[in-house]
Amino acid sequence: MPHISRGRQKGSLSAWVPLAFPPPPCLAKFARRDHLHAMIQIAPLPDRSVIVITGTDRVAFLQGLVSNDVADTNPGRAVWAAFLTPQGKWLADFFILAEDDDLLLDVERAQADMLLTQLSRFRLRSKVTLRHAADECAVHVAWNGRPEPAPGLILAPDPRLADAGWRILAHSSVATNATAAEWNAHRLALGLPDGSADMEAGKSVLLEAGFDELNGVSWSKGCYMGQELTARTKYRGLIKRRLVPVAIEGAPPPPGTPILRDGADIGTMRSSQDGRGLATLRLDAMSAGALACGPATLHPAPPSWLRLPA
Repeated sequence: MPHISRGRQKGSLSAWVPLAFPPPPCLAKFARRDHLHAMIQIAPLPDRSVIVITGTDRVAFLQGLVSNDVADTNPGRAVWAAFLTPQGKWLADFFILAEDDDLLLDVERAQADMLLTQLSRFRLRSKVTLRHAADECAVHVAWNGRPEPAPGLILAPDPRLADAGWRILAHSSVATNATAAEWNAHRLALGLPDGSADMEAGKSVLLEAGFDELNGVSWSKGCYMGQELTARTKYRGLIKRRLVPVAIEGAPPPPGTPILRDGADIGTMRSSQDGRGLATLRLDAMSAGALACGPATLHPAPPSWLRLPA
């Protein structure tokens, strides 16, 4: 029986009208409209997969390999972490959830085999086993509300931002009312990176992609692979570029398209959808106004959670 977090009990208060006291007829249509606007969205994420790590050494094994504190993972509490090269460059990121005696990695499907192979190289004498569980567990996401717990579901709030909602790993079917594309639009509006869509393996630095502000790095745990560059980048103030949301005028540029200001290269386009995207920009370009990117014009829109130097 999997551990699951508690859901809201029946009889709790709605957003603005007590459930025990229906609104008068003249206000009923507005109450219904508000309910629909605030309705929880649940979407499947078919481009995500699950790696299971089991064994008595599972926490200690993963602790020395990833950027965040694996010991903080508990039923109902997820950790977001990255796996780096020895030189401190990004290779993969994932959510770590707990179920009984297992750690479950919610990871980009296209990276799952690579990550499984890389982690297995470090197993040595550790009492752990690793396996790809794509056929056993499906990844979903929920936002604009709290999903109800049910048998076969592993639930945890997204540790990056409250508005990012909940991660759901499902051993059984899940009723959905949204699409992966709608989730993608929501995460772009929040400015959240999405793995290889927004970062480059062996090149990207965590702090450029918001891992500090978004709770993807522990500064108090012990050593892990790639820690030296990550710490030096923070404490010496070496960040020169950041991944930031941009509003797009015109046809969306393909990922990797150079971004220009007065003919000078000042960044690179990453993922996009429906007039919004993420781009890696030099810090001095954040307030530069309109920027050229292929046939499109970009307008940087740093989110409130992003910490930029004064």
